[in-house]
Amino acid sequence: MLSLRLNFKTKKMASKYDLIVIGSGPGGYVAAIRASQLGMKVGVVERSELGGICLNWGCIPTKALLKSAQVFDYINHAADYGVEVKSAKADFKGMVKRSRDVADGMSKGIQFLFKKNKIDHIAGFGTLKKGKKVDVKDESGKITTYDANHIILATGGRSRELPNLPIDGKKIIGYREAMVLPKQPKKMVVVGSGAIGVEFAYFYKSIGTDVTIVEFMDRIVPVEDEEVSKQLERTFKKSGMKVMTSAEVTKVDTKGAGCKVTVKTKKGEEVIDCDIVLSAVGVATNIENMGLEETGVKTEKGKVLVDDFYKTNVDGVYAIGDIVKGQALAHVASAEGIICVEKMKGMNVEPLDYNNIPGCTYCSPEVASVGYTEKAAKEAGYEVKVGKFPFSASGKAKAAGASDGFVKVIFDAKYGEWLGAHMIGYNVTEMIAEAVAARKLETTGHEIIKSVHPHPTMSEAVMEAAAAAYDEVIHL
Repeated sequence: MLSLRLNFKTKKMASKYDLIVIGSGPGGYVAAIRASQLGMKVGVVERSELGGICLNWGCIPTKALLKSAQVFDYINHAADYGVEVKSAKADFKGMVKRSRDVADGMSKGIQFLFKKNKIDHIAGFGTLKKGKKVDVKDESGKITTYDANHIILATGGRSRELPNLPIDGKKIIGYREAMVLPKQPKKMVVVGSGAIGVEFAYFYKSIGTDVTIVEFMDRIVPVEDEEVSKQLERTFKKSGMKVMTSAEVTKVDTKGAGCKVTVKTKKGEEVIDCDIVLSAVGVATNIENMGLEETGVKTEKGKVLVDDFYKTNVDGVYAIGDIVKGQALAHVASAEGIICVEKMKGMNVEPLDYNNIPGCTYCSPEVASVGYTEKAAKEAGYEVKVGKFPFSASGKAKAAGASDGFVKVIFDAKYGEWLGAHMIGYNVTEMIAEAVAARKLETTGHEIIKSVHPHPTMSEAVMEAAAAAYDEVIHL
């Protein structure tokens, strides 16, 4: 078995690189590996754990927590499957430990990939300097200057704070604290119902916490298709969760043992008592104190300005991931990193199509989507054909005990172009890639209908939904 015990901090570093990447998240480490594959000498500056937020405090550990919640949920509903389980108890500390162990393992995997690809990990905080230089300040305060032909900024983001909802890390928390609370709260208010908000709401509700979601917009998961939002809200309410839309948290009193959350609604103000408030109102970019102003790198509204291939206005400096315009998603950052490096090496590459980026939310039921919503397609001037297939009509979904949800597809009525796909239900995050690939290949609705899908599978619903759009559906 390969040893992963690497000591990058004491390793002798080069002073000059073909490429220095600041940040080792899914944008930074992927860019670094691709650059190494293309023959570049690469150094990656990282002040914390390799893998960034995604591997250590985001995508991966949250999915581990959600899996624990799903297992607990299965056990509680074992009788529905003809299995007798006398008692089950959620071990909150055990769930947190498993999540951290998974994250630690993934971070060590990045260490192995760095060693395999001969990438230097330069530990410390990186600051951009004029003349394609990077100053790195290590834990002791020592500053070392490195030169590079190219520099990629991939510093990611953090929890955004609202003025009336300052995160103190104890009673008002962000996603990072939500993953490692010392004990399970009895009552929690989740402010914001994007992916982070609804995933944590589902996790805590599943293991017995009383959860209230407060959403400023008129529906939860507001970036999704309206029908998906309505379905998820119905399911959450059915589970006993309280969902407040068109609502705003105006203040939180943390003076007592718990929190008193004042929520402004159309009907007036309501005060909710809880132990913890989770602020899940979006992501702020990490672009402060890293030399952008001094080097003249242009920014706008908290984002670094780049061209289609992620080059900034300063020669030799690039930016990818959450700090540039586009969806703040791990797979987007990775794709941007690869495109950036390949263009840097003179390869023939295409700009990223941001309208063909899948979005996945891992609550239960899962949510997955790509492309136009029905409303957005009509607003863009398309005449549309819309097909919808409910999982209540799916044999596989029925057999799995997961008949909530549906697949909805949108096609251009004139040419058959697949404009969008929206799914809510069991395992749909594994199904959305079919729509992404088909849209990339300019596949039409009729071609999906005539592509034989295996039976019984959840993915049959994609074919059936396409058939429904053209009045050819069989099982409805």
